Amino acid sequence: MTEILTPDLCVIGAGSGGLSVAAAAAAFGVEVVLIEKGKMGGDCLNYGCVPSKALLAAAKHADAFRRGAPFGIAAQRPQVDFAKVHAHVHRVIAAIAPNDSVERFTGLGVRVISGAARFKDRRTVAVGEFEITARRFVLATGSAPAVPPIPGLDRVQYFTNETIFDLAECPRRLAVIGGGPIGVELAQAFRRLGAEVIVIEAASPLAKDDPECAAVVLDALAREGIEIRAHTKVLGAAAGSGIKLALEGPGGAETIEASHLLVATGRRASVEGLDLQAAGIRHEARGITVGKGLKTTNRRVYAIGDAIGGLQFTHVSNYHAGLVIRNALFRLPVRARNDAMPWVTYTDPELAQVGLTEAEAKNRRGAIRVLRWPYHENDRAQAEREIRGHIKVVTSRSGRVLGATIVGAQAGELIAPWSLAVQEGLNIRAFAAAVLPYPTLGEIGKRAAVTYFALGAASPWVRRIIALLRQFG
Repeated sequence: MTEILTPDLCVIGAGSGGLSVAAAAAAFGVEVVLIEKGKMGGDCLNYGCVPSKALLAAAKHADAFRRGAPFGIAAQRPQVDFAKVHAHVHRVIAAIAPNDSVERFTGLGVRVISGAARFKDRRTVAVGEFEITARRFVLATGSAPAVPPIPGLDRVQYFTNETIFDLAECPRRLAVIGGGPIGVELAQAFRRLGAEVIVIEAASPLAKDDPECAAVVLDALAREGIEIRAHTKVLGAAAGSGIKLALEGPGGAETIEASHLLVATGRRASVEGLDLQAAGIRHEARGITVGKGLKTTNRRVYAIGDAIGGLQFTHVSNYHAGLVIRNALFRLPVRARNDAMPWVTYTDPELAQVGLTEAEAKNRRGAIRVLRWPYHENDRAQAEREIRGHIKVVTSRSGRVLGATIVGAQAGELIAPWSLAVQEGLNIRAFAAAVLPYPTLGEIGKRAAVTYFALGAASPWVRRIIALLRQFG
């Protein structure tokens, strides 16, 4: 028999965003039903952020063996046991999994149901033997790999980010279709762990980032032996002794071979099977349509994270979750903002961005200031031999921070204060006046901030004022 549930809140999707909504609502004593058809923790835990960063960490340790000479330590070729690397990645997933488990959320007071949800009408969701009529629904169904319509691709074995971490042997030669963050991160990881790697990108690699800073990353990848084919289309795929890819690029047509193939050409919102039309919820190819308060065309239903397209990051989902809690529980007005949303590509060197890039700021604001400081002028960077990269800070003429790009060691950590600055509309004077511990990489940002005042130091008027004040003793 069908069991009818009438919770205050029904969350569909147990990835980062859905779990955050469910946990926060339950903490306030709200009755919550959480539905998940796949693995608890969603993409981030099982196929995305966690396993990719664990693999990158292993790759960085392997690369450290090759880079000891400047420190007086003999460089040597690492002995990589890829089966143990694979085990390391899955141990990390297993260590974090209890935080996202059914048991934990049941303990928090959340009713967790395993199965595929679909809307019966505007107020009812069916899943297995249950029907849920809730006051509010939250769609946090995430996204899935977008596979391009390449002729022959369906007849060869290929990996996506959802399957690549099941690989227990290192590829001899890995071809990566897609030069975005996922593609270049995994390309570097597998190269450092022993694979030959070629990256094929139809446009420009890392095209969403500041091109000057992205070039530093791409140069580093090339120096490590990763072949990057920009503005190159994959015309077809075929099986042979390995995998054959027909390419067309600036140099003309050619065919390459690889032992393994990774498709990393972006992601699409997961909305299949939800019967959104039955609930009066509009959606497009990029995802579910929402207003600024994250409500769908059905006022009882919110949609968050990857399901709505846009910026597809775990921290965006968690940000959306906080907005939904404020509005659904406390009726507070909310408005989702993307202008202060940071993102990081976790290559070595890392590439971090928040706010407007230099090009975006010029297009929108016209008169701006661009402040820079290189890593090689930082004492900590010199001590650790991490001198590649720089920071670019974009401000208005009056000094308001509009954006920042950092390429270099620990850029993902260093972007944090600049995210706060963009969000709160801080002036660059706050950074110039800050007292930071020495020696730290964080001083790179302060030194860039100080350059804002360089023109003033050379001003004849400023020097006349100083000269006048000298006369008073």
